[in-house]
Amino acid sequence: MRIAIVCYSLTGHTAEMAGEIAKGVESENAEARVFNIKDGEPDPEYIAGADGLIIGTPTYLASCVWQITKWLEADSSSVSLAGKLGGAFATAHFAQGGQDSAIMSILSQMLVKGMLVYSGGGSCGAPIIHHGPVALDREGDHYEESRGMFRIYGRRFAAKAKELFG
Repeated sequence: MRIAIVCYSLTGHTAEMAGEIAKGVESENAEARVFNIKDGEPDPEYIAGADGLIIGTPTYLASCVWQITKWLEADSSSVSLAGKLGGAFATAHFAQGGQDSAIMSILSQMLVKGMLVYSGGGSCGAPIIHHGPVALDREGDHYEESRGMFRIYGRRFAAKAKELFG
């Protein structure tokens, strides 16, 4: 079971949370690789062979950053994402900063590409993760306290991928 985690991280916060998700994925005995598109193009062969793809973005103007949109719309076109399990997460400075909108913009593009989307939803119990996990770096201790939620999300995502793809 392979899960690719693609993000854009300028300051390191989004990549750091991608690493927390990877730890959760690995706790389910699945393989996870994190690709920060700031550092170059993700490995297309790894993504093609992955069962799941999780995309992370900092929140900018209540949406995902343009680098993620470009990757989804153009740069990933050489790899078929259809049929893969997809999920998304965001980092932001403040609550009500548009992080849900950023996640939903990614999930919408995943649906267009024929992916199955997974949220980690409320039916799994606490922590309730409606669209995807969010970490806020300027809201008290939220950023540090979010690490556990991101690991749980990775674990749930990998378990669902195993359930679907064996």
